[in-house]
Amino acid sequence: MKIGYFTLTDNPVEYGDTRKNPNQMVVDLAEQCIYAEDLGFNSVWVPEHHFSALGILPHPASLLTYVAAKTTRIKLAPATVLLPASHPIRVAEEYALLDVLSNGRAIFSAGRGYDQREYEIFDIDYNKSREIFFEGLDIVQKAWKYGKLSYEGEFYSFPEVELTPKPVQENLPIYVAAFSRPTIEKAAEMGEHVIFAPFAANMVFGTMENAIRTFNDISKQHGFTGKKASCSYFVSVVDTEDEAEKAKQRMLKYFTGLVPAFPGDPSKAPKNIQYFVQIIEQLKSITTADLGEKSIIVGNAEYVTQKLKEVEASGVDECILYLDFGGLSHAETMKQMERLAKDVIPHFNQEEAVIG
Repeated sequence: MKIGYFTLTDNPVEYGDTRKNPNQMVVDLAEQCIYAEDLGFNSVWVPEHHFSALGILPHPASLLTYVAAKTTRIKLAPATVLLPASHPIRVAEEYALLDVLSNGRAIFSAGRGYDQREYEIFDIDYNKSREIFFEGLDIVQKAWKYGKLSYEGEFYSFPEVELTPKPVQENLPIYVAAFSRPTIEKAAEMGEHVIFAPFAANMVFGTMENAIRTFNDISKQHGFTGKKASCSYFVSVVDTEDEAEKAKQRMLKYFTGLVPAFPGDPSKAPKNIQYFVQIIEQLKSITTADLGEKSIIVGNAEYVTQKLKEVEASGVDECILYLDFGGLSHAETMKQMERLAKDVIPHFNQEEAVIG
């Protein structure tokens, strides 16, 4: 299993006086991504969020292109593109360009998102988020496969266009951010990879292993083999119980910014978001004592390694680790990266970390 670096740049208004300076966060994130290559991470995954509703990075392709110019090896991925918020042809162009400038290091990950506030500002029908997303993904997929295409769909219609530039990779990897069974089924039907959030995979399928098995089975039914499943995890390497408690408190802080992103009245939530409403109801009353390993992996390096080995055994191809959730400082985030590089990553990656 490969290990990647991941962040959502969470910095919502709910953090109050502890909010960070968004401009400095972007500069710090670029430094973290570049450092991730030095430390032996396989990839960096950066988000798309708007208006400080949760995160502060509105355009992952821009930051990843900057990182591409400062690195030579590390894979570059969004986590994830809010595809309904942009025209899919423009998105296809942007990530083809990233692939060219990085010499074939781009990974594409997209989802329909969950924050109704972003949909309202961009004047997108939140109730049709799934349909808009998969039509847009179909366009991105075909644009990279054929180079030229025209389209007549329910949401997008355009005459023949030619994609320029074209990706360096013959098959630029496409991941679908999948929280629900219908999304997993559709991603498998389209022949794409998936990226899971563990809490959702466990809620819907019981275990991560079941989620991956289901995805693989459906993929094979549609004639696709060798498809990959990745996942994200909140992780903190600590030495004491006090440090562990502080990490869990940061996760609860993260939840305070996440809860407002979902419909306040479950009865008015779109059908395709109902499963998220159930999750949010649980988060409203959660305590640090409720945070088990399916939510956050926190402990010493040996414990973190052991738990990630269990993730590996479930069939996960790559696990991307979220370290700076809940307002962790830039300096402490870099220290967490170094600890992972020294004591955890060597147990998974072929290349040993640089830190000795």
